[in-house]
Amino acid sequence: MSGKRLHYAWIMATVTFLVLLVTAGIRATPGILMVPLESEFGWTSASISISIAINLMLFGLIGPFAASLMDRHGVRFIVLAALALLAASVALSTLMRTQWQMLLLWGIGVGSGTGVTAIVLAAVIANRWFERHRGLVLGVLTAANATGQLLFLPLLARVLELSGWRSVAWLVAASAACAFVLAFAFMRNRPSDLGLTRYGEAAAAASSAAPVALMPLQALALVRRSPAFWVLAGSFFICGASTNGLIGTHLIPACHDFGIPEVRAAGLLAMMGLFDIVGTTISGWLSDRFSSRYLLFIYYALRGLSLLCLPYTLVQGGNSELRWFAVLYGLDWVATVPPTVRLTADLFGRHNAGVVFGWIAAAHQLGAAVAALGSGAIRTDFGDYRPAFWIAGTICFLAGLSFLLTRRLLDQHGTDVASRPMAPLPSGA
Repeated sequence: MSGKRLHYAWIMATVTFLVLLVTAGIRATPGILMVPLESEFGWTSASISISIAINLMLFGLIGPFAASLMDRHGVRFIVLAALALLAASVALSTLMRTQWQMLLLWGIGVGSGTGVTAIVLAAVIANRWFERHRGLVLGVLTAANATGQLLFLPLLARVLELSGWRSVAWLVAASAACAFVLAFAFMRNRPSDLGLTRYGEAAAAASSAAPVALMPLQALALVRRSPAFWVLAGSFFICGASTNGLIGTHLIPACHDFGIPEVRAAGLLAMMGLFDIVGTTISGWLSDRFSSRYLLFIYYALRGLSLLCLPYTLVQGGNSELRWFAVLYGLDWVATVPPTVRLTADLFGRHNAGVVFGWIAAAHQLGAAVAALGSGAIRTDFGDYRPAFWIAGTICFLAGLSFLLTRRLLDQHGTDVASRPMAPLPSGA
């Protein structure tokens, strides 16, 4: 392979980025739809939040099994199946009239589809296709979540204002269909399928037999004994609660409560997306060079401070204050992912990074589900979201402190799992 030719790993990274971008737009859509669904059907924030919570929970719980299915059946097939499910579920939601239909389509259908095309996919692609620049690539792929918000939310808010929520759903379904075509044309399973090694990997290293990754339940049975796993999973639970569950789902209704129009509120989320591209990419670069523990402490502490200040910012309602919040929160939105993935790979082995991080990402989405449901209930009972913001800000500070207090756990434990002999796959696999 000539050094002057573009390595196919970069094509895979580009295709994966675009797929993640579209699915990020799909995941952001319920925040746009909450107010119009309340108006048309008379549903409460709490009842709509049930479907969103199920969506977020499945989005996380499917992750480790998706990583295992990608190992067994190939990334390409699994991603295509997920995109087809997403396109069908969102398109059918234009016909829904009852809450059980929203639960089935947006809760189960969209939650399952996005669970496959999630952070776990980014971890699998980065670890499978890249030896050099792995942290940077993971940061860029993770930033696709922010880019999806940046591109989709202002457009969807404008379409909602002009044509209603069903036009929003049709646009999102069409985007999923386009991503399906792109993945069908360009996505591949492994570098070896093309006679390649990972980008930056020596041929001699690639020729050695790769360890077999653990199966999802087997991985969970082993890593649950590691205190380091619970530090990572617990902090990521808080990460999901404070991002996807609270801000991603409820910022637009929270702004609406203070008289801030939906288009302007969506613009704030889009601004967060813009700065998250910067923050997450830089975080990936930093995770290749500095201690992941200290990076995570800084990220969670800054996020907690932003959330504690948000209620006062909303009360003032000034453009400059809200923009500063969007900038600070955006830089920190998913900057936690690259150092968390690196710690996972270092502790439990790169061959297990996808499935173990899948379980850690499941904790992320369980936190998101709890926050989405709890925040909706808080708004229904108390009339606004201020208690939810204060609670989230406090637990973010606690998550950050955990990385200063558990140095020995993160430096010493977990490696027993990485070196443990792997059970062979069944002969028919």
